[in-house]
Amino acid sequence: MIIAIDGPAASGKGTLAKRIAAHYGFRHLDSGLLYRGVGMAVIAGGTSLDDKAAAIAAAQAYDPGRFPEDDLKSDDVAKAASIVAAIPEVRTALIALQQTFAQSKPGAVIDGRDIGTVIAPDADVKIYVTASAEERALRRVRELRGRGAAVDEAAVLADIKARDDRDMNRAVAPLKPAADAILLDTTYLGIDAAVRAAIDIVEAVRAGRRPA
Repeated sequence: MIIAIDGPAASGKGTLAKRIAAHYGFRHLDSGLLYRGVGMAVIAGGTSLDDKAAAIAAAQAYDPGRFPEDDLKSDDVAKAASIVAAIPEVRTALIALQQTFAQSKPGAVIDGRDIGTVIAPDADVKIYVTASAEERALRRVRELRGRGAAVDEAAVLADIKARDDRDMNRAVAPLKPAADAILLDTTYLGIDAAVRAAIDIVEAVRAGRRPA
């Protein structure tokens, strides 16, 4: 079984995907970490994020275990990921890895921005997780402050909107709901309520029903 979870930055899709995978005993892949890893590799190489050749080379040679996951969680790396992810050759280099993971047994939960549209268009369940830009910015602010970082709230909101614009308007695999995806708006949902809603969606689809 393949469960594809897409959505914009800070919508909660990653946490939902982890919880859903744990609930069903499936493997989980945060595809965003792959792009973060490529972005970090470019940064570590000392070249500009606008250097397409460096980003493509990093993607083609990417080792998922190269960087500790905690090192990939910084805001600077997240911005780098959004930039390199807009490069078609970078996306092509990482597609095979994600599609192989999707065939994991007994099932796979993959979250990202093009899982239901490009990586696993035949996924059994597709959920598009969203929330208002303002709410997503507040979540990111809380996350960063929780790590002890000094945060400019207005700058975080501007960055969220800029990332949305890049992700939704890139030429290849833009962020958008798959035609058969089920929308889950988490703006007013806590994480436990959002997880319950997502599991309800999965169960409805497994039972042959389309959630209301």
